[in-house]
Amino acid sequence: MTLDLNLRAIPAKTEVNGPSVLFIHGFASSGELNWARSRWLKYFTDAGRNVLLIDLPGHGEDPRRNSGSWAPSQIRQALAAIVMDHDEGPVDVIGYSLGSRLAWEFAAYNPNLVEHLVIGGPGAGDPLAAFALDQARANQATGEEINDDYTATIMKIAAAEPGNDLTALFELIEAIKSEPYEPAAKVPTVPTLLVAGDRDELATTMPHLRRLLKDAGTTNEVLWLAGRNHSNAVTSHEFKEKTLEFLIH
Repeated sequence: MTLDLNLRAIPAKTEVNGPSVLFIHGFASSGELNWARSRWLKYFTDAGRNVLLIDLPGHGEDPRRNSGSWAPSQIRQALAAIVMDHDEGPVDVIGYSLGSRLAWEFAAYNPNLVEHLVIGGPGAGDPLAAFALDQARANQATGEEINDDYTATIMKIAAAEPGNDLTALFELIEAIKSEPYEPAAKVPTVPTLLVAGDRDELATTMPHLRRLLKDAGTTNEVLWLAGRNHSNAVTSHEFKEKTLEFLIH
C-alpha cells in the first residue's frame, strides 16, 4: 500500500511559468508550518508555479493515517506516485532538514521525475540517527529525565508545536533509522542547489555533499546564509530568491 502523504495541490496565481514544485518539510514540522507560514507557497504561486505540498508520515493532520512501513524507501515510492499520478513532467523538488535527506534520495533514485533539486539545512549524515529513542519514549511515558543533550533539544522542538503527536514522530524516527542515510551510495545527477545558514551546526558537513555532486559531474551551486541557523534559515528571503533564480536557469 502506498503511503498517504496528505497531498495538497496548489495552483499558480498567474500563468504557469515552469514545472510544478514539490516541497518536502522537515522533522516535527508540516507542509503548512515549514512552507506556508514562511511564505514559500505564496512566493512560488505568485511566480507562476503550481505547488505540490505534502505531509510526511507522522506529521500534519491525522499523523497516524498510515499503517505499514514509514521507511525512506517507502516515502520515495509515495513521492514518485504523486508526481506520476498528476501527469507531471519532471518537477522541481525543494526539501529542508529531514526533507533534504529525502529529497536527495528521491532525486538520486528518480532522475526522470526531477528537473532541479534544492536542499536546505542538509548534512552528510542523518540528524535523527543520533536521537536516543529509548530515552525519549521513557520521558514521554514516565517523565524520566533525558540525559542526552541532543535528544532533549529535538524533543523540545517537537513539543513546541501543539499539534505534534510525539508517539507518531517516534515511529517515524524508528523507520528512518531502519534505513541509514548514505548519500554517497546514490548521488543526484540533476542540477542541485545546497543552502544553509552559516550558523547551522547540522549543516557543517554540507561541503561533503557538494564534493559528492562534483565527483558525479552534477551541476551544483551553494549558498550560505549569513547569520542564519537551522531554525530560521528557511524564513530567509534570500533563500527564496536564490531558489527561484536557480530553478529558472
